[in-house]
Amino acid sequence: MTTALPPRFDITRPEIERVVAVFYDRIRHHPGLGPVFARHVTDWPAHEAKVAAFWANTILHERGYDGTPVAAHVNAGNVRPGMFSTWLALFDIVLNAELRPDQAAAWSALAHRIGRSLRASVTERETHEGGIPKLR
Repeated sequence: MTTALPPRFDITRPEIERVVAVFYDRIRHHPGLGPVFARHVTDWPAHEAKVAAFWANTILHERGYDGTPVAAHVNAGNVRPGMFSTWLALFDIVLNAELRPDQAAAWSALAHRIGRSLRASVTERETHEGGIPKLR
């Protein structure tokens, strides 16, 4: 698919799909994150395709993604702010194993920016009395 904007960095759609597949294989086996995802994901190939479309939209400016990540994470009900650091650390491991260093660094920086936004959205929902955020 051609777009008017150039990619954010040099990567192909198959590389994005490979990273997403490897990442979710690791997620399914992760003792802390696996149960969180298992509660919501019943069709892993469809979930991975949707997430790959999100990243292709974000990185390659493809227009095939239809979703609202903030709402999905906030409405899940079992996503907590402290999970994002674990998620991002696992994602960084996969990026570094599957991609060239320049690709991994660029995608990691983007994922961390998005992660901060998602964490803030969840934190706004998760507060103690007086508005003090629940961080775990």
